[in-house]
Amino acid sequence: MPAAPGTLPPTLPSQPTTAVNSSIFQTIQVGLKSLLLQKLRAGLAALGIFIGTATVIWLVAMGEGVSYRAQQQIKELGATNIIVRTKMPNSMNEGQDATTRVKIYGLLRDDYRRIVTNIPGIRRAVPMRELRFELRLGNRTADAKLVGCVEGYIQTNRLEIARGRWLTPRDRGKKVVVLASDTAKRLFSYENPIGKTIWVGSEFYVVVGQTKPRTASAAIGGSLEARDYNLDAYIPLQTLRQRVGDLIMKRVGGEFQGEQVELSQITVTVDQVEDVDETASIITTLLQKYHETEDYAVVVPKELLRQAERTRAMFNVLLVVIAGISLLVGGIGIMNIMLATVTERTREIGIRRALGATRRRIIEQFLIETVVLTAGGGLLGVLFGLLCAPIFRAGRDLVTQLSADLLPPIAYAIEPRVAPWSVVLSLGISLVVGLLSGLYPAFQAAYLDPIEALRHE
Repeated sequence: MPAAPGTLPPTLPSQPTTAVNSSIFQTIQVGLKSLLLQKLRAGLAALGIFIGTATVIWLVAMGEGVSYRAQQQIKELGATNIIVRTKMPNSMNEGQDATTRVKIYGLLRDDYRRIVTNIPGIRRAVPMRELRFELRLGNRTADAKLVGCVEGYIQTNRLEIARGRWLTPRDRGKKVVVLASDTAKRLFSYENPIGKTIWVGSEFYVVVGQTKPRTASAAIGGSLEARDYNLDAYIPLQTLRQRVGDLIMKRVGGEFQGEQVELSQITVTVDQVEDVDETASIITTLLQKYHETEDYAVVVPKELLRQAERTRAMFNVLLVVIAGISLLVGGIGIMNIMLATVTERTREIGIRRALGATRRRIIEQFLIETVVLTAGGGLLGVLFGLLCAPIFRAGRDLVTQLSADLLPPIAYAIEPRVAPWSVVLSLGISLVVGLLSGLYPAFQAAYLDPIEALRHE
């Protein structure tokens, strides 16, 4: 019917475009049907990509979990803190007589006074002394870490009071103690310990407070030991000096051996993060002037954090390389399967060429089959990778129910953290590997001689 005057004729669909779309759709259909004819083979080929993709996400997630845990522990030390720690030197002068052998080393009370007096910009300096001690209540005992500290120790180490109170200036020199959560449980079970007395060594102490549970910190850089705050007992630093002393003697074999240490640690807090490095350098110079041996370590948590981030980056690169190798192996498996498929379908390829199929269509068909295999395996691998955290927790709980001693303590401390970039990277690598592994079989199929292909049995 002719168009009305003044109107444009209806636009007809482009025939070449429709033909191209139809041809691509048919190619995809043929490719999918070919894969379904060999379900087991196709499944095994996709399995390699699935394992590789999931491995990338899982390894990076576990690495991120460990790294995050370490960084949080470093952050707990404080970005504006400088930790000066006593350490035993490799070689040291030992004072000794016929029956005793005493090692004298570490930070001095004079060091604390020099730091506070001579270094500007210090907001707070907290000294402490710690040693192993047995606490007793009747027939109950607790092998705790006895910490002699000042009032500011609670803020510096982010402790919280559950019962009673913390140490005050009026407690200096008095026999009072604040128990950590686990120490209190071992001695008093579920009783309220406030106001009661316990044996600290050979003397009675009055319990004035109890702290809340606190997450343990890990060993860092060899300068700080692993710290479990839940097995501590806190007394005034002055009391520790007066009642226990600096010299601790032990009988080993037929002789006495001892250590004389005045302070275990001084935690220095500055006002600005920018002042940390300079202040740490000044402290190091000051200590070098008064210490003949290096019996101390100056640790900057801010620098530890930077080191942890660099370590995480290198660790992630290593994990991606390892997982990438597994993806490469999966790609080689797909290439082998597609080459075998080309051999099996030689006659089919010859018939299609004889009926007019171009080399381009043959290449497209085999590449589509390869991409479907890799994309299917990759997507399933991504889904399994995203479920990393709940699967890890479920597995951990199952193993714990079977036996609580089968897993190391770190397994309970970390939680996998899926990095979004690892999902994109793993899926991208799987597609690229699959595409590259399918190119050679596709071109081999496309350039088969049609006559020879038809003769193939």
